[in-house]
Amino acid sequence: MSLPTALSRASVALAAALLAATALPAPADAAPAPSPGVDADAADRTGAARWSVQPSSAKGPTGRNYFIYDLAPGSTLTDHVGITNLGDRPLTFDVYGTDAYTSADGAFALLPADQPATDVGSWIRFERRAWTVPPGKRVDIPFRLAVPADATPGDHTGGVIGSVARARTTADGQRVLVDQRLAARVHLRVDGPVRPAVTVESVDVSYANPVDPFAGGDLVVRYRVRNTGNVRVTGSGAVTVAGPFGWEQARTSPTDLPELLPGGTVTVTERITGVPPLLRLTAEVDLAAATTDTALPPVLRSAGVWAPPWVPLALLAIAGGWGGLRWWRRRAPGDGGRTTADDARPAVDGGQATVDAGPATA
Repeated sequence: MSLPTALSRASVALAAALLAATALPAPADAAPAPSPGVDADAADRTGAARWSVQPSSAKGPTGRNYFIYDLAPGSTLTDHVGITNLGDRPLTFDVYGTDAYTSADGAFALLPADQPATDVGSWIRFERRAWTVPPGKRVDIPFRLAVPADATPGDHTGGVIGSVARARTTADGQRVLVDQRLAARVHLRVDGPVRPAVTVESVDVSYANPVDPFAGGDLVVRYRVRNTGNVRVTGSGAVTVAGPFGWEQARTSPTDLPELLPGGTVTVTERITGVPPLLRLTAEVDLAAATTDTALPPVLRSAGVWAPPWVPLALLAIAGGWGGLRWWRRRAPGDGGRTTADDARPAVDGGQATVDAGPATA
């Protein structure tokens, strides 16, 4: 029987645009009053609370998907956001600018309504915050964007939000205000040195050792990517698994990464099945990142994990122990009353040999 067959038998035997709803206990000072004449439950049933937010001009929409600007520190401009009431009743909107960030899952997100903006959102100013739009109408609302003179170079991302707050009653009878928000993104690049950079901050590897070493086990690789530059980046990442001496065992297809804003992070998890336990496994992350303008040099980082083949090692240990025991038994001398050569030698006293011959007889 071959060794692989024996090991296998033994092993078997052994084992949207952005849409967010935030419930705030009523009353809430920062939230606008519910739209006049709109019952929240009736609005839900009739679909009255429907609207759109898009870049516009004083004469109407311009076909832009986002607000995209390239400005120098200290610059100012005036632009418009169009808010269209798609429902059948008047709606009062809370219109303002805010900052964007990369969420834990890599999604584009805007700050909550109760968190003040400190970046590009704070540079956007409207003449007033509340705007009432008749049903089926659009209002093109002007705003002023003023870039501070000490603004840092690179990308600054945020959004212009149009939100509707409506009163609702929860299942336990509590009255709350629900703040529903739609936004148009703002991408502002401030003139100055551009420093695109990404890093793989950490690589964690875990391995589920299989009972049957010939079936292979699951290898899970988690790595965290951070945008350490001052511009937005995208890209893809792939993982290569190798055994001792660089013997490649698996390679994943490139996984697309979400757009990371400056300072943003995302954690990627790769699960690779059927990896044999080869005592030591190494997972290497190959990150290919790019900006909107150019590709960046590859970023490599690796980590290892022990993957001992327990079943073969146990079988070898058992076989070695059994063989050693049999060898020891064959080599050990018997003690069944036989006299050894040392027992038959005469005693030596003072350099002369003496023999005890027993009592003398006549």
